Formats: sequence, C-alpha cells, structure tokens
Amino acid sequence: MLETFEAWITPIMIGSLILFMTFIIWDLSRRSKAGKFGTLMLFLVLGAGIMGYLFKVVITYLMEGGGLV
Repeated sequence: MLETFEAWITPIMIGSLILFMTFIIWDLSRRSKAGKFGTLMLFLVLGAGIMGYLFKVVITYLMEGGGLV
C-alpha cells in the first residue's frame, strides 16, 4: 500500500513543485520589470535546473524501459 502511494504521489508532488517554481520565476520577472529579454534570461538560467531534472527522468525511463541500449 505504501509503495503504491509513493509511486503515485512522488511524480504529482515533483510536478507541482516544478509548476510552483515556474510561477516563482514568472513572478520574479514581473516584479523586477525585467522586460521580454530579462524574462527570457530568467527562464533560461533559472529553468535550466528544472530542464536538467526532466532530462534525467526521461533518460532514466528510456534506459530502464529498454528504449535505449
């Protein structure tokens, strides 16, 4: 029962954390009046960690599922 709960809740919580971090970046750019270029840079730089984590999840899934050799 606990393993099933953890299998469901972990991706949900990590996904909600990623959405919350995206909101924080957007709010930071809005409050600092960063403009279009500044907002783009904030999302690229601060969002790089999120993208790295998502790439790791996808690569791990492909390797465990036999999608990659």
